[in-house]
Amino acid sequence: MKIEEGLRQATAKLDKLREEIAKVIVGQQDVVDGVLICLLAGGHVLLEGVPGLGKTTLLRTLARVLRLKYSRIQFTPDLMPGDIVGSMIIETAETGAKALRFQPGPIFSNLVLADEINRATPKTQSALLEAMQERTVTSGTATHQLEAPFLVMATQNPIEMEGTYPLPEAQLDRFLMKIVVNYPSREELNRIVERTLRREETELEEVLDRGAILELREFCKEVLVAPHVRDFAIDLVLATQPGTEGAHAAANRYIRYGSSPRGAQALVECGRVLALMRGRLNLSVDDVREIAPAVLRHRIILNFDAHADGQTADMLLGEILRSAAQPVR
Repeated sequence: MKIEEGLRQATAKLDKLREEIAKVIVGQQDVVDGVLICLLAGGHVLLEGVPGLGKTTLLRTLARVLRLKYSRIQFTPDLMPGDIVGSMIIETAETGAKALRFQPGPIFSNLVLADEINRATPKTQSALLEAMQERTVTSGTATHQLEAPFLVMATQNPIEMEGTYPLPEAQLDRFLMKIVVNYPSREELNRIVERTLRREETELEEVLDRGAILELREFCKEVLVAPHVRDFAIDLVLATQPGTEGAHAAANRYIRYGSSPRGAQALVECGRVLALMRGRLNLSVDDVREIAPAVLRHRIILNFDAHADGQTADMLLGEILRSAAQPVR
């Protein structure tokens, strides 16, 4: 009974959270849910879309309704690693004695927006790696712990290739999900313009605080994963790996490198949060199917034949998912 009450409360909190975000963000429910899933699963999210689709506004709104520290880093070619993680500065005491002190950078926040991440050099991009994976920042001989929850939401523009640096595969793999942000529909665009014409600013209610988010994150671990669902997630990942026994025919033809084991972990972790959002304490195969494109699209590398034949990661994942058999319980 205690678990059922916890489920009811958790679902109610998440519904209220989405309701508050919807006061500012019109539509884009898949994107909002994806960011919330990554926050509760303890991962990071990469958003890909043209400018002006509300990616920055979403994270700022999330910080307001969750009462979390928020920072924005505009990635540019001249951005240095120290501009992200911080640097050592010299302080002079009243006695005249000098000492080194670490000045934390903008990475020391709960919600970090890495805007246009592919505009910075690989050296600067790699400064995020330790923070994203280990939740720590090392400066000299000292290691500084980042406060939980910690979410990096990176954005990249898919249409401008000049002056950009592709994200290394190692860094891409550290994002729990890659979400494609699409254009709003005519009805949604009409509502956006209507809200723009209003003079008063939207009032937002603080739904959760840091402690409540960490409690929700722990409660997500109560979601059960049956063996047949776990096997389905593993089979999906194996189907993307060319040259292996479980590889899909399309993977053997068009994929150069398939998903890493992190893909299988992410399918289960994200699926559990999705199941909780739907008011269930058990992960289903349908949850894994729904979450699979966002979890796996950035974890597979296509070969030359795929580019020559006009194949994309989403097209190949769609084919793999269509042919994935419903597991026998």
